[in-house]
Amino acid sequence: MTTTWILVANASRADLYVNQGPHTGLELVKTYLHAASRERSQEMISDRPGRYETDGGAHGAFSQPTDPKQHEEDKFAAELAHELETGRTSNRYTRLILVASDPFMGKLNKHISAHVRDLTTDTIEKDYTNLDEKELAGHLEGCLFV
Repeated sequence: MTTTWILVANASRADLYVNQGPHTGLELVKTYLHAASRERSQEMISDRPGRYETDGGAHGAFSQPTDPKQHEEDKFAAELAHELETGRTSNRYTRLILVASDPFMGKLNKHISAHVRDLTTDTIEKDYTNLDEKELAGHLEGCLFV
């Protein structure tokens, strides 16, 4: 019997479902929330950027090397990739379907190991995090016999 994990994610929420085989439906395993990804960038910065002045009279402000919101989204993608790797190493699934919003799919793919990628049979770049299990199953009919 093939155990399939389905990860449905966007930058601030992810739902992990399992399907135990044809016509068994979807079962929600876990929901991951990452509220920091939803905050505005300016709310994540503690105060104004630091200032500098050189001996020659030039001056300016230091800028953030990366956008704090993008950094939080990247951390969430790494957390999810770690969960998928842990599930793979403990043989909790043999097939993976990734469903993620378009920009977040790229962040997720950056962190997924080659071994997890080998188990990934389908990727769908859509944000289905607001769908219930029945609606999600309808969208997955092309790659899963729910």
